Amino acid sequence: MMADENLELLLNVGAIVSEGPSWDETNKVLYWVDIDGKRVHIYDLTTKKDISIEVGQYVGSVVPRKSSGAVVAMQYGIYFLNTEDGKLTFISNPEKDKSMNRFNDGKCDAFGRFLVGTMHFEEKEPTGALYCLEPDHSIKTLLTDVTISNGIAWSPDNKIMYYIDSPTKHVDAFDYDIESGTISNKRIVVKIPDNCGIPDGMTSDSEGMLWVAHWGGWQVSRWDPYTRKQIDTIHVPAKMVSSCVFGGTNLDELYITTARRGLNEKELRNQPNAGGIFRIKVNVRGVPTYKYNG
Repeated sequence: MMADENLELLLNVGAIVSEGPSWDETNKVLYWVDIDGKRVHIYDLTTKKDISIEVGQYVGSVVPRKSSGAVVAMQYGIYFLNTEDGKLTFISNPEKDKSMNRFNDGKCDAFGRFLVGTMHFEEKEPTGALYCLEPDHSIKTLLTDVTISNGIAWSPDNKIMYYIDSPTKHVDAFDYDIESGTISNKRIVVKIPDNCGIPDGMTSDSEGMLWVAHWGGWQVSRWDPYTRKQIDTIHVPAKMVSSCVFGGTNLDELYITTARRGLNEKELRNQPNAGGIFRIKVNVRGVPTYKYNG
């Protein structure tokens, strides 16, 4: 499958799993994580330099923090990360009794809460959950019986939250109360077709459409959650497409993370840029990456 002509390879890093991208609009940097490499990366679009911080644990996601630095969700809980010196400060671990789990994808809502989910290490059992870390550092459970907690996104008016538990092969929608950070009225709005991989990370745009990364599917797909129809596809020259986020000065560039995990030697030869990060300019603005407000 050929890549779209205007898709560019931004970072040829060959990560086992590059994941969890988020855009810091203030500093014009792209955060992303190398899960298996146990590193948080910060790519500066101005200097074109990518620096990495070793965190010593499997790391699922990173989001910018309004005060300074970032918040990271890792194998053993949620931490503040000082991006200047690499120091980690523990915040919370609601699953300290679940050694078979680790934290995975996470994102902040417009209020500044950090929603983040967990997953079973072997990706087999529904032992995970979706949590909400409030600005006061208290934490509550939004969903249970999750196998691989992945993509989270909101509608532009913040009244709908979208969520992916990857093995289900669909995107769920919930009514979202931005004042309380609670969800209700679960329904399915996207069903990933057979032979297109499974849904992984996700973001949304200013028109209310969803952009879904296909793990094992060579693509990012764009969906209308109201008509439940696929309306566009970005073909990626890497089979394992893990996530995506909008960034750039005008929020009209889509940054796409990919992986090498699970590929055999022949596949790796045919996908030399797998594990890299790609960028493509699109004709719509994205919803911004909100920062943690605590």
